[in-house]
Amino acid sequence: MKLSKRNGAATLGLALGATGFGLVGTASAAPDTASQSSVTPAIAWQACPQYSDDVLGFLGVQPKDRAAFRTMWARTDCGTVSVPLDYRHPEGQHVTIAFTRLKAKDQAHRQGVLFMNPGGPGGSGYLMPEQLALQNPADAQLNDQYDLIGFDPRGIGYSTSYDCSGIQGGPPPQSGQMTKAQVRQAYDQSAKTNAACSSSDPAFLGQLTTANAARDLDQLRRALHERQASYFGVSWGTQLGAVYRSMFPATIHRMWLDSVVSPRAYDLAYRIDDSTQAMEQDFGLFAAWLAQRDSVYGLGDTAQKVTARVLALREQGDAHPWQFTDMASPLGGGFIAFLASSQNTGWEQAAAALKNMTTAVSGQPAPPGVPAAAGSDGPPPPPPSGAPQAFNPTAQQAYLCNEDDSSRAFEPLWDEYQRNLRQNPVTGDLTALRPTCAGWTLPVQHFTLRYSSGSLEMSGHRYETLTPYPWVWQMRDTIGGTVFTVDDFRHGSLAQVPVCAAHLAAYFETGAPDSGSCPGLQPGDAT
Repeated sequence: MKLSKRNGAATLGLALGATGFGLVGTASAAPDTASQSSVTPAIAWQACPQYSDDVLGFLGVQPKDRAAFRTMWARTDCGTVSVPLDYRHPEGQHVTIAFTRLKAKDQAHRQGVLFMNPGGPGGSGYLMPEQLALQNPADAQLNDQYDLIGFDPRGIGYSTSYDCSGIQGGPPPQSGQMTKAQVRQAYDQSAKTNAACSSSDPAFLGQLTTANAARDLDQLRRALHERQASYFGVSWGTQLGAVYRSMFPATIHRMWLDSVVSPRAYDLAYRIDDSTQAMEQDFGLFAAWLAQRDSVYGLGDTAQKVTARVLALREQGDAHPWQFTDMASPLGGGFIAFLASSQNTGWEQAAAALKNMTTAVSGQPAPPGVPAAAGSDGPPPPPPSGAPQAFNPTAQQAYLCNEDDSSRAFEPLWDEYQRNLRQNPVTGDLTALRPTCAGWTLPVQHFTLRYSSGSLEMSGHRYETLTPYPWVWQMRDTIGGTVFTVDDFRHGSLAQVPVCAAHLAAYFETGAPDSGSCPGLQPGDAT
């Protein structure tokens, strides 16, 4: 097993990938004091890394935006703070937390610092201030009165990190329903990899928890000499925000959490149950849309007929996968489930591919639109020299498995997989098998979510599946706050859509609660 430990390695980027979740438990039954020593942490300021045009392109910065990025980057400060690896032993080993500060443009009306996290766990937020500000003028407005603080949580990016080979950060790719022997093989491989990784450096990996990441944020607040801090988090960043607010309620100025996890999201089995159900429910909307366009796609003139046709196509793919002459890998029921799981912004492409798959024949070229829908253009090119890594799979696995309280035995996983296939027959091929923490040798560590009356906005997306809409209401009942609704399918899209981002900017400017809504990302919108 190849291992490399880094303190300041180049692994940053804006990642809104798989969502991870923490555990509600008992380790912090009262606001946290473990990180509040009498000594204010010192900041080690340093020159910011410089990025070529090739690297900026890799990071998603469009050519038209590169001058603006470099203008912001020129006024960005970069630094690190040393924090205890284990807050129970502050005199012991320390690790570094890397961060950036894009100072407020209107210093006369400055409202403090605004921490931001893009999700994961495992995603870097080091460049999030600049990347967010480039999305639209409403996002850029956040920098008028706030110092925007990007940071890499412990274990990620320029902060002290660690890599285990073989960690994938999710279930194996699926072309269709898996047999018990195939699931067992994947389970055994996961258990072997997890055991090797978690036992390779337990002292470090065991300290990758949401509670410790929250303590690190409080240390960074103190190092910046701020009495309070604001926070914007997406996806797993909402878990970090909820824990941060629960542990240090008096230090929070304003907070907005977008695509909010459930208070019960520490249980990966619960997470998958809710997500698979939401995916199948969304297909019902897609089926109704297809039925209204039967003259175009020919899949049925009622939602029931469309569902039956797509289900039959999925079953056909599971029984006899299509092997096309111009595609390296076969397409099975999992591909049909993938098309059926499309968000509304991709319904036209998915519908055309479904129509063409009804007449597809193995041994011939793939029907028009199918290779593009399948993403069969091959692996992405390697990153350019000097490009930072956008995501750390080892950190994701550690944060998840150090806090996941679901069963790690094989039979419950198999039973869960079978149940989700039965309950979600159209889309379950894609969604039913969850990641597993089998073999992870480190103990589960608990934290507590606490209700408080401080300023808090949370946005849920009505039709999204990674963090289903009911979760934002569950979190509201647990920690407080006001719920804002985004009427789209897209995970974490609030800041991407100007009309929605305007609500975000207005909240951080005024602090006024906002229980309204916005349309979110719709078909035809630029992404």
